[in-house]
Amino acid sequence: MSKTSLKTTVEWRSINWRKLEKRVYKLQKRIYRASQRGDVKAVRRLQKMLMKSWSAKALAVRRVTQDNTGKKTAGVDGIKFLSPEARLKLVNKLKLGSKVRPTRRVWIPKPGTEEKRPLGIPTMEDRALQALVKLALEPEWEARFEPNSYGFRPGRSCQDAIGAIFNCIRYKNKYVLDADISKCFDKIDHEALLRKLNTSPTIRRQVRAWLKAGVMDGKQLFPTSEGTPQGGVISPLLANIALHGMEERIKKEFPKRDTSIKGKRISYNAAQLIRYADDFVILHEDITVVQRCRDIISEWLKDMGLELKPSKTRLVHTLIQVDGQSPGFNFLGFKIRQFPVGKYTTGKNTFKEPLGFSTIITPSQEKVKLHLKELAKVIDTHRAASQSKLIESLNPVIKGWANYYRAIPSSKTFYRLDFLVYQKLRAWAKHRHPSKSGNWIATKYWHTIGGDNWIFATRQGDNLLWLHKHGNIKSMNHAKVKGESSPYDGNLVYWSTRMGNNPEMPSRVSKLLKQQKGRCAHCKLYFREGDVMEVDHKIPKSQGGKDSYDNWQLLHRHCHDTKTVNDGSLGDKSGCNRTEPKPPVLPEWFWEDDMLVMRYV
Repeated sequence: MSKTSLKTTVEWRSINWRKLEKRVYKLQKRIYRASQRGDVKAVRRLQKMLMKSWSAKALAVRRVTQDNTGKKTAGVDGIKFLSPEARLKLVNKLKLGSKVRPTRRVWIPKPGTEEKRPLGIPTMEDRALQALVKLALEPEWEARFEPNSYGFRPGRSCQDAIGAIFNCIRYKNKYVLDADISKCFDKIDHEALLRKLNTSPTIRRQVRAWLKAGVMDGKQLFPTSEGTPQGGVISPLLANIALHGMEERIKKEFPKRDTSIKGKRISYNAAQLIRYADDFVILHEDITVVQRCRDIISEWLKDMGLELKPSKTRLVHTLIQVDGQSPGFNFLGFKIRQFPVGKYTTGKNTFKEPLGFSTIITPSQEKVKLHLKELAKVIDTHRAASQSKLIESLNPVIKGWANYYRAIPSSKTFYRLDFLVYQKLRAWAKHRHPSKSGNWIATKYWHTIGGDNWIFATRQGDNLLWLHKHGNIKSMNHAKVKGESSPYDGNLVYWSTRMGNNPEMPSRVSKLLKQQKGRCAHCKLYFREGDVMEVDHKIPKSQGGKDSYDNWQLLHRHCHDTKTVNDGSLGDKSGCNRTEPKPPVLPEWFWEDDMLVMRYV
C-alpha cells in the first residue's frame, strides 16, 4: 500500500463520525419541524445547507459503500467496492447536477411464481448522490406523510400496519376493499411525480435526470419514460410521495359523522385506508361506502398514471360471506378474519356490550406453504451435508420467519410446522442410514435439551449446536407506532426502545439494546431506524473471549469495523456476527411479504 493510500485510509477511519451524525441529524430535525409548520422557505434553505455540508456527503458515501449490505453490487460502471481513499475522493466529488449514468437491469425471481422482477442498479456515485438527496428530502416528507402509511418509511413495519387494521375492526365488523396497484414502480407518471414533489429547481433537475436515465439490459439501452427504478436508494421514497394523499382523499369524502334514525343517535366512523407500499385496504361498515371508495381511488390513481390490479382487488367482509367470497382477507402475509362466538366467550365493546365475534389474525396459508417449501428445499439440498451444516442453514430461515409472525397468536401454526419439519428430518436421517432402525436414528440425531426430548442437535467442537423450533420462539405484544410520530421528531429514547421491542429483532440483539439503553457501545450515539447493527465480542474469541452476554456488545457496522482494526482481531471471522439475514440473489434487497424492499438508509 502506498503512503498516500495509507494516509487516506487512516483519515477515513479517524473521521469523527459521532460529530458528523449529530450535525446532520440536527439539520434533519430542523427540516422536519419547518415542514410541520409549513415554512417552505426554511425547508428549502436547510435542505440546501445539508446537501452542501461535507458531513452529509461523508455519511451518504459511508452508507452506500460501508454500511449497506448491497455495497458490492455493481452498476453499469462495474464498481463493486471502494477503498477508503476512493471514498474520500467520492465525498469531495459529490455535487448535484443533471448528468447521470443509466441503471443496470437485473432480473430476479419472485418467490412462489414463475415471474421475474426487474431491478435497476445505479452506479456507486449515483447511489451516494441519491443517499445525499434522501437525507434532505425524507425529513420534509416524514412531517407530511399520512399516519396510516407504513411501507418504506423509517420506524414503521408490517406489524404496525396489521396493528392498525386490528384497531379498526376490533369492536366492529366491516366491509373491506383489499386492493393492489398494478406495476406501481414501473408505471408512475414522471411529470405528475415531479409536480407533487414540488421541491427546489436543483433537486427537481436531479430527480428528473434519475427518472429519465434509461436502463442497460445487457448491451442495449432502453429509455425510461415512466416509473421509478426498483434498485435506487431514493426510489422507495419517490414511490411513497407518488401515493401520498390517498388516505386524505378517502377521509375527505367519507369523514366521521353522526346521524339520527327514529330518534336514535347512530355514529358512523370515517372510512379507513391503511397502506403498505402499493398494497392497501379500505375499511367501513357500509358496503356502499367501500364500493364508492374503490371508484374514487381508481380515479385518483389515474392522475399518477396508475391503476388497480383487478386480479388482486376484491370486496370482502371480515365476518360474513359476500358474493360467494369467504370472510376475511390476506394482507402482508397475515390472514385477518372474524369468527362468531357465544355470549360467554365474546369480548365487549367500549360500552361493555358483548361483541358476538372474535378477531383472529394468523399467518396466511400461502405463506405457510411457501415457508415449508423453502425448508424442504434446504433439507433436500443438504442430503450429503453434515448435521451441523444442515442446522446452520435451517436456523436463520426458521428464526426469521417465526420472528415475523411472533406478534400474533401463531402457536398452533408453529407447532404444526415443527411436526412437519420433524418428519422431513426423519426422512433425511433415514436416507443417510437406510439399514439402521428408527430407535438408532432417533438416538443419534435427537437429544434432550431443557426438558425437550426431541431436539435435533449435534456437537460442534465443545459447543452443542441445535435446531431452533418455531414453537420455542416466544410470542410478544407489538405496540403500534404512535400516529404521526417520526424518527426525525427528536424522541430518540422512544425510537431506540421500539427497535428493541420489534418482533423481528433477534432476541440477543433486543437484550443488548436494552442493556445499552439504545446506544452504540463504541460511539455512544442512539441507534436509529435503518442503522446496521452487529454483535461484537469485547474480548475477541481469538484472544480467549467467550460467547456470553458479559462479552457481547452491540455496535454500528462502521463502529464494528473500527473496533476490529484496533483490537487485533482483524481476520477473526468468529468475532463478526451479522444481525441481518443474508439476502437472496442481490444483497441490497430482501423479500417482505412478496414485496422487494431495500435496506438503504
